[in-house]
Amino acid sequence: MDTTVSLPFERTHPLRIPPLLRELQGQGPVHRVRTAVGDPGWLVTDYAEVKRLLASDKLGRSHPDPENAARIGESALVSGPLGDYETEPADSARTRALLQPHFSPKRMRVLRERVDELTTALMDDLARQAHPVDFIEALALPLPILVVCELLGVPYEEREQFRAWIHAAADVTDRAGSEQALGALFHYGQQLVARKHETPGDDITSRLCQTEGVSDEEVALLTMALLFAGFETTSVHIGLGLLLFLVNRDQWQAIVDDPALIPSAIDEMIRATPGPAGGDIPRYARTDIEIGPVLIKAGDLVLLDNGAANHDPAAFPEPDRFDVTRPAGAHLSFGHGPHYCIGAPLAKVELEAVFTQLVRRFPDLRLAVELDELRMRANTQTGGLVDLPVTW
Repeated sequence: MDTTVSLPFERTHPLRIPPLLRELQGQGPVHRVRTAVGDPGWLVTDYAEVKRLLASDKLGRSHPDPENAARIGESALVSGPLGDYETEPADSARTRALLQPHFSPKRMRVLRERVDELTTALMDDLARQAHPVDFIEALALPLPILVVCELLGVPYEEREQFRAWIHAAADVTDRAGSEQALGALFHYGQQLVARKHETPGDDITSRLCQTEGVSDEEVALLTMALLFAGFETTSVHIGLGLLLFLVNRDQWQAIVDDPALIPSAIDEMIRATPGPAGGDIPRYARTDIEIGPVLIKAGDLVLLDNGAANHDPAAFPEPDRFDVTRPAGAHLSFGHGPHYCIGAPLAKVELEAVFTQLVRRFPDLRLAVELDELRMRANTQTGGLVDLPVTW
């Protein structure tokens, strides 16, 4: 009998991992799956194995035969192989070395004040709007875009254009549209680089343009990658994170009563919000590798499910319970080891700014619709809410 599971999983609740995923997790660490486009792969759901593999050099984003590699969807940006198979380790190390200084603790401390100012302005706008308000459009989406625009020196008034390209490039259902949008996004990056050569500013794009040995093409690619990563995932965390608090009123009241809990509560919030319902970013085995009782062959697609790992009872007792006093800093939402997300400190700065101001200014914030009326984004790998109507 064929025991292969088809992705994506059916989600019955926006804040819980799918029931079938929970069932699989109880059966073992790794599972044979078929992706949304019919390709074979392996899904890893065990916390210890996901953590080990995130730090392993036996998995990568590239593939020796990218045209024939298994894919998780149709997006040209997130669904299949990326990079050069022969040079991926060196390329990855170079990219991190170029970007790490721009996300140093010192730079994040300086940026924190500006993030607070941007958050305050959006909260002011929120307070003036008639109820109910869509929190996604009012704050969860514009704040990360504003921050990444300032960080990269991208004009905020151009946000609707690059936002449309990014959403299209990440669309896991439309290969042609995704490829076209990715090309347009890279062209936009090239134009931005040309502008920065003429009129440099105090931003990452300008500084990369002035870095010896970095080509304009590389700057454009890096800038557009940061643009995508800088607002999509943070926006999802803000929206789902607020929903998590609003349906767990005791935990919301806990941070209203004691805002000093917020920094640690953010880690628990990130841990507790589920990941995509069909695995995470694809990885490919660079060599034969044993995962639990299974021997995975070189070239096979391996999906490391961070969301399932964050709900592994072996790592987080009572994993479905949201508890802002839980020490949850070991969650895997930002990865682990040498590929830990460079932008994680920035995301946490934004999340802390949002929830610190929310509890002070809108302590009575609540959902304006029933939970089952909320819609999830289905055509993008990052998932998240379509909208989040709130009132107070």
